[in-house]
Amino acid sequence: MRAECLHQVALGFRAMRGGAVVVGVRLEAHVPCLVMSSFLPTAGADDRLAFEPYHVAAEEYRSGGDGQLEQIAALVAEGRRRQLECAVRGLSDMLEALRNRGLDPVIAGLLVNRAGWVSDLLTYSLQWADHPPVAEGLAVRETLRSAFGLVGLRYEEADETSLPDLARRALSQSSDDIDAHVRGLGREAGAPWRKEQKAACLTAWTSLATLQART
Repeated sequence: MRAECLHQVALGFRAMRGGAVVVGVRLEAHVPCLVMSSFLPTAGADDRLAFEPYHVAAEEYRSGGDGQLEQIAALVAEGRRRQLECAVRGLSDMLEALRNRGLDPVIAGLLVNRAGWVSDLLTYSLQWADHPPVAEGLAVRETLRSAFGLVGLRYEEADETSLPDLARRALSQSSDDIDAHVRGLGREAGAPWRKEQKAACLTAWTSLATLQART
């Protein structure tokens, strides 16, 4: 039997090639408590097309040239379709597991950056060899936006560069105090707790505090 949902939870997402780091927090007397630290894949095992569609596209382009563009675009579209399918399945399972623990996932915080100006990921990927890695992260970010909508999870975006300033204002705490809280949650989570997990944690904490302040 599903447990009654008692505690609101925010999930922070930091996209990268192959999926996203996910950290979940709830607040207890305005203090963040770790709920989960995990990874949401956007590709199944051994599914390279879903894992890195723009690397595959760049390789196909170098081997076949402009005449292959239509086929390459179709290849990327299939990879992106698989990404979304995998993300929705994993996200649905993640939300269900939280709800069964008596937790209510009410919002997601999605980290973004200035690379969002890239509008045509395929054309961008075919221009230079160092572009596909950037495109993969942007593609996962777009996939997450679609997945949030399909599972009915509200989300907000936060610029990763300006997140510390946003957090200080939203949480009314000093940088040192915020960092201490995040480090403490990292000790609970165990490895890995790198910059990606820390950023996902902070955006989750900030998103939840901001949401609760509005209500």
